[in-house]
Amino acid sequence: MSQAQLDAVIHDVVACFGAWGADTTLEQMREDWDAVSSSVPSKVGARQEAVNAGGAKAVWFVAPGASADRVVLYLHGGGYVFGGPRSHGGLAAQFSASAQAQVLFVDYRLAPEHPFPAAVEDSLAAYRWLLDQGVKPQRIAIAGDSAGGGLTFATLVAIKQAGLPMPACATPISPWVDMEATGDTMTTKADVDPIVQKAMIQQLVGMVVKAEQARDPLISPLHADLSGLPPMLIHVGERETLLDDSRRIAARAEQAGVKVKLDVWDGQIHVFHVFCARLDEGVEAIEQLGAFVRQHTT
Repeated sequence: MSQAQLDAVIHDVVACFGAWGADTTLEQMREDWDAVSSSVPSKVGARQEAVNAGGAKAVWFVAPGASADRVVLYLHGGGYVFGGPRSHGGLAAQFSASAQAQVLFVDYRLAPEHPFPAAVEDSLAAYRWLLDQGVKPQRIAIAGDSAGGGLTFATLVAIKQAGLPMPACATPISPWVDMEATGDTMTTKADVDPIVQKAMIQQLVGMVVKAEQARDPLISPLHADLSGLPPMLIHVGERETLLDDSRRIAARAEQAGVKVKLDVWDGQIHVFHVFCARLDEGVEAIEQLGAFVRQHTT
């Protein structure tokens, strides 16, 4: 493991969070998170193009060599409150290169301005739009990290509820699938996770959903009927408070008959993939996800 690289990432993340106080505005927090997540530019050389995807804002990320008819629908993390093409653009570009696919990055509406179900409405609209553009479902993968990992599951459930054809596969990264934060690792991993803590989760939940919505399967897919979902590869870091979210939803998906592979990355933090421009394991992990996508979209 590239310990020096990881230590530098953790230092910058902790410094970012540590600079926030009671008077720090949400706008400033968003700007700071975008800055720390994108502090090292991507070297992939992906082309970017903004697009209206069926009413949802989106950006195409297309790396050199990407297939014109293979698409990864990407759903970014940030607790449904932070993030977008700037914070996750390097990850999207790297994913386009590794999957040899065009990445449709959904810049979905954020809470608290647009609480649940805005994000899943936008992701479903973007998926419908891809189908309307003539992209074959067997050439589509859905991917996402953290809140976007949970949104990956929620979008698949929404696709099933809408009677649409399923994509070929999915690759959730460190998915947040339980708004109630009931996993044991929320406490047992608290001392080693520099990014996600239970108090922060609870603050985010208050911005995203009403109390009575906390178990809705389209925001907490841990409570969803997962039958009929496509094959998936889940990545999660061994140091994550959200580790049990991945473990539990992987087990539930398997029980529902879904083909699932869960990879727990030793020593890694929450969505280390987003730091791929400065972390060797981030590139390695995205290469593995890309290979999974290529395998299932041929």
